[in-house]
Amino acid sequence: MKSPDWKDAPSTAWMGRLLGRFEHGVVLVLIVLLMGVIALSTLDLAWRLIHDVITPPVLLLDVQELLELFGFFLLILIGLELLETIRAYLNTHVIDLEVVLEVALIALARKVIVLDTRKEGALTLLGLAALVVALAVAFHVHLRATKRTARSADTGDRVPPST
Repeated sequence: MKSPDWKDAPSTAWMGRLLGRFEHGVVLVLIVLLMGVIALSTLDLAWRLIHDVITPPVLLLDVQELLELFGFFLLILIGLELLETIRAYLNTHVIDLEVVLEVALIALARKVIVLDTRKEGALTLLGLAALVVALAVAFHVHLRATKRTARSADTGDRVPPST
């Protein structure tokens, strides 16, 4: 029996194009939905800020209101970073590690800001501290690797590892 030749296989290029178009459509829908969520969240933040400022005592916010507003503000920034990540993915089909790490750092900062330390145990606080350190180290390593790659590309030769 003769083995099938790869030239005899049916073309699957149409499936690749179909999947590419489907992916593109899904990403566009995600962008539109995320834009709507960010717009509504921004309006909600504005409403909360105005409401908190005009309710007695006027122009004074207590600590809990400030923490809530800062948390909401950071949540909107996370949404904007996610939107940027999706937009970049739409253009390059590559997810940028730096943006993902930035989103994670902002989300963790938000969690730390709104965290009620009286209600959380020591283990939770240690876990959050470990996450902050891990993300900071990952971000630092990524930036160093990116700089090294850029220097290597500029000089055309390999850059020796720094000690």
